[in-house]
Amino acid sequence: MISSHDQVILDKISERDIDIAMAGKNLWHFCNTLYPTFYTTERTYLVDLCDRIEHFIEHSDKRFLVINAPPRHGKSLTAQCLTAWLFGKNPRYRVMTASYNEEVASVFSRSVRDTISTEPMGERIVYRDIFPKSKIKYGDAAAKRWKLEKQTQYAYLATSPNGTATGFGCDFLICDDLIKNAEEAYNEMALDATWSWFTNTMLSRLEGERKTIIIMTRWADGDLAGRVLASYEDELEVITYKAQDEHGRMLCADILDARSFDMIKQEMNPDIVEANYNQAPIDVKGRLYEKFKVWEEQPKMPVIYAYTDTADTGTDFLVSVVYGVYNHEVYILDLICTDEPMEVTEPATAKLFTRNGVHKAIIESNNGGRGFARNVTRLLQDDGNYKTQVKDEPQTHNKESRILASSAWVQNHVYMPLNWKTKYPEFYRQVMNYQRKGKNAHDDAVDVLAAIYENVANKPQSKIYTDDTLKNKRRRQPFTR
Repeated sequence: MISSHDQVILDKISERDIDIAMAGKNLWHFCNTLYPTFYTTERTYLVDLCDRIEHFIEHSDKRFLVINAPPRHGKSLTAQCLTAWLFGKNPRYRVMTASYNEEVASVFSRSVRDTISTEPMGERIVYRDIFPKSKIKYGDAAAKRWKLEKQTQYAYLATSPNGTATGFGCDFLICDDLIKNAEEAYNEMALDATWSWFTNTMLSRLEGERKTIIIMTRWADGDLAGRVLASYEDELEVITYKAQDEHGRMLCADILDARSFDMIKQEMNPDIVEANYNQAPIDVKGRLYEKFKVWEEQPKMPVIYAYTDTADTGTDFLVSVVYGVYNHEVYILDLICTDEPMEVTEPATAKLFTRNGVHKAIIESNNGGRGFARNVTRLLQDDGNYKTQVKDEPQTHNKESRILASSAWVQNHVYMPLNWKTKYPEFYRQVMNYQRKGKNAHDDAVDVLAAIYENVANKPQSKIYTDDTLKNKRRRQPFTR
């Protein structure tokens, strides 16, 4: 039973006081209190989004949270609110946010700074009403870096892949839409650069809580979200929202209704629509190779072949693939795909041939391949392997044309090992991420598949060792390419 004294106290607690108290404890109420016209209870996905972010911050032992949502549905605003809310929860927290470029980073920073600095006005609840102890230090409110009062370290830094993070450590790293457009999504080199910046620079800045939140519209399988999904599967949580579900229901009709979405689909490239609005990476549809057949039990093949493309430049990969032919089908048995220097790849290639009992090996003689072939032959003989016959051959055809022309045959007639994705991750990535259009950072793996096509499909069938020819022909076969 409530005493009369307690009842008097309860009567004095206004609805405004309750809102302030709830906003300080709960991210959704914080967003709803500051931006009530956008964060409405009818937008249930925003309630879900805020609750799941809060759970990740306060209760999850995972290190990464990936959030994928369509444009204009509140991703960036929620990230800005989250940043301010974290400082209110603990003024000792340090937060770093990363945006596409320095200009966007400045906009993000100013939004957070202005939220924290807004002066009280009438009955409207502002940040200082909710978190009166979290204030930006006077005279230290630069555009992209500032301290909080009574703190000696910088609390906040906004940066970009072209910016700096030198000397700054953080509890929370928040990445907000790091890909600008479809051109970048198709550019594997740009995606590689972003990933390198993220892993080599940004992750090294994490200390304390060590939490990373990546908020973005999906663009490509190799974008930041996609690579975090592939690399830290056991350390992450994922939140995904599609603009329209499989039943035609819109995520939020007052932000984007079905009629407007139909107009977007008519005017915009379908790949970009699927990537931006339904979180289907753009390069999945643009891939040259859709899927490969796999083998579980290796057929008996009397002749084992190998094809090697040596690394032409410092950014190229050496790819050496061991394969056999059975009933006119190619079975990939083992391979090397590495960017190590020749002093490493020469003995590794020799061991690959010996380990797999290779009979016929072709090494491309372009750009130092002839010397590579001589050294591999010497290493084989030093190891007592005189069975493997190494032949160097030049490759004079246009690489891109060969790759495109061979792709259909390769998918229909080349069998990969069952576990090739995990056993040969770099080879798998180069093959499955290769785009029909746009820039590809690496084409070494697919170039070797095209060469295998030329050495099998373009040869008279009588020249290829299969189980059919062996029944009628037991004598030694001539060397086939």
